[in-house]
Amino acid sequence: MNAPENRVVVFLHSGEYDRVHQGLSIAAAAVASGRRAEVYLFWWALERFLLDRLDEPDFTGREDISDRFEKRRMPTLRALLEHIRETGLATVAGCTGSLGALGGEPKAGDSGVDIWLGWSAILQRTAGVTDRFYL
Repeated sequence: MNAPENRVVVFLHSGEYDRVHQGLSIAAAAVASGRRAEVYLFWWALERFLLDRLDEPDFTGREDISDRFEKRRMPTLRALLEHIRETGLATVAGCTGSLGALGGEPKAGDSGVDIWLGWSAILQRTAGVTDRFYL
């Protein structure tokens, strides 16, 4: 594991498309600059991944944004996820507590989740990291 100051950590709680997109964009910018990125999925963000809702932009009540998003060929959540994965510098972790609350069982590789962790492990892994983003 890299020194904490070389990593970027993104905590995704909200499953809203714009927030998940922003979080994965932050991770993409980190890996593009050669830094490790760790994306942690909780509650509704985790649910979006488990339901495999990564392709179609869904900005509830903002169809104008959805149309503009597609016309400008903005990357989908899946495209961003694939990009960060291809670099070998990113890890996507799912929270076991959130998974339990959603009624699921942890399986590596499910919908983009590389590793399942509880809060104790998450706190250990992210200790000392200053570049943290909460969405």
